[in-house]
Amino acid sequence: MRFQAIYDIAALCARKGITNAVLSPGSRCAPLTLAFTRHPDIHSRTISDERSAGFIALGLAQESRKAVSVICTSGTAVYNLAPAVAEAFFSETPLVLLTADRPAEWIAQHDGQTIYQSEIFGKHVKKSYQLPQDYEHHDSQWAINRIVNEAINLAMSEPRGPVHINAPFREPLYPEKSEDITYSSSIRIYDETSGDYALSEEVTEKLTREWETYHHVMIAAGQSDADPKLTELLNSFLKRHDIPFVADVIANCHEVEKTLKHSDFFLGQATEAVKKSLTPDLLITFGQSMISKNTKLFLRKYSPKAHWHIQPSGVVTDPFKNVTKVIRTTPYKFFSRFAELPSHESFENQRQNNFNKLWEIEERRVSRVLADELKDNSLTEFKIVAEVLAKLPEGCNLHLANSMSVRYANFIGLVAKQKGIRVFSNRGTSGIDGCTSTAVGQLLSSDKPTFLITGDVAFFYDRNAFWHNYPIKDLRVLLLNNHGGLIFNMIDGPASLPESKEYFVTNQKLTAKKLCEEFGFSHLSLDSAKKTRNLLKDFFDFDGTTKVLEVETSLETNKTYFESIKAKIRQTYER
Repeated sequence: MRFQAIYDIAALCARKGITNAVLSPGSRCAPLTLAFTRHPDIHSRTISDERSAGFIALGLAQESRKAVSVICTSGTAVYNLAPAVAEAFFSETPLVLLTADRPAEWIAQHDGQTIYQSEIFGKHVKKSYQLPQDYEHHDSQWAINRIVNEAINLAMSEPRGPVHINAPFREPLYPEKSEDITYSSSIRIYDETSGDYALSEEVTEKLTREWETYHHVMIAAGQSDADPKLTELLNSFLKRHDIPFVADVIANCHEVEKTLKHSDFFLGQATEAVKKSLTPDLLITFGQSMISKNTKLFLRKYSPKAHWHIQPSGVVTDPFKNVTKVIRTTPYKFFSRFAELPSHESFENQRQNNFNKLWEIEERRVSRVLADELKDNSLTEFKIVAEVLAKLPEGCNLHLANSMSVRYANFIGLVAKQKGIRVFSNRGTSGIDGCTSTAVGQLLSSDKPTFLITGDVAFFYDRNAFWHNYPIKDLRVLLLNNHGGLIFNMIDGPASLPESKEYFVTNQKLTAKKLCEEFGFSHLSLDSAKKTRNLLKDFFDFDGTTKVLEVETSLETNKTYFESIKAKIRQTYER
């Protein structure tokens, strides 16, 4: 069979644990499409918009924590995958991209749907591969098998990420009517072993001796996958040691009881004297990016004497510009090693306790202000996000779109009693382009209720997330519609420019009503504070449908309310 080696790619993927494939329609990719859609162990879905398809695959990979295959035809279809590929690369999410191509001799010869596809994603994939054009020679069949094995192994090795396999096909692309598509009975599989990132006794002893010379130790967590074992370990560790623990909402550490979740608020409003008192001697970090701009600025300005970053593998990240040691292990293995650090009464330990209390004082300061402010009866985005976050059911998935949505959630945070909630956000590249598609992708392979908090620009930009034939059950979308890009009305720079309204905020007049009618969703319109209670009750009624709770407010109302919170926190330092 002419395309037997290509058909066997699907069987190889299935045997190596890839059970989900996202395909976009096209003719050049027909051999790949038939191989995956006819394989009994692979769940294939077709998404017409390649940009949305890439992000839906991203969401599927987040849910399964396994690689997902993405298949598309040649030409600009491939380029449309680029935003999702970049996000997957920086968020360390495994994707196996299989793109169909024209034979090499037809490139730049005015043949349709033909562009330079080899290595098209540049540095945003872990590696690019090119399949041979001859699929029938034994050496080509061996090479195809070897390349696909290697690519999948690489996608799943730490740090995980996308890989690209470009496959040129000659016509005819479709099988004869009498031809059956089958898979070879013996397909070579090869795997790779990886280290367990354990810390040796020698390294542990050396780090322990250094740790004990510091009296103001602080831990900060960036974006991380939910990890119940790590949560349990951190709870135990922080009860034993009085160490301030700062974590963004996307760090998935809200179940750690001593988490300081309001640092972005108080570090933005505190006096310089207070900030100096909060400066750590030793900073220990893990995870990926942090949302909190004020925390980042604080740690850049008030540098610790030492900064240990826990990172099992990959390029060293140094967002605070003060890393002194990269520790090649996992957070769980690191804190397991240091769980039994001495905690006896001493002058040095008292200094650490006092340092921790300074951070706790600032956390309580913000909590009191927020408790008072949220009693206000006005309708604002900040308030409705706070109400929705507080009512989230146990075990749900929460997706936060970029721009103000993820920032609101980070300023507010979740609490320790909210068990099993997993938080996701496309913070690898922090783009708005696929936030909805990622949430939809995860929901397509999950039976858990999924919540998406998003702004109007991100929501309408990614409306093709719904343009497919698959049921979306119990998706809840909180749509913050202020008819523009609120963030550009709040950050320094564009807000004061005369061009701001048209060229930065970019006012738009859409509402979600027609979109909901088009896709058969329930549309709940919240335009008055009096409606909040009844509409939230409907919003949290899980009946197997998708519901969009659209909150229409003005840019100025939201800006004024948010600025008033910061002002009241600032006033507490003046008393």
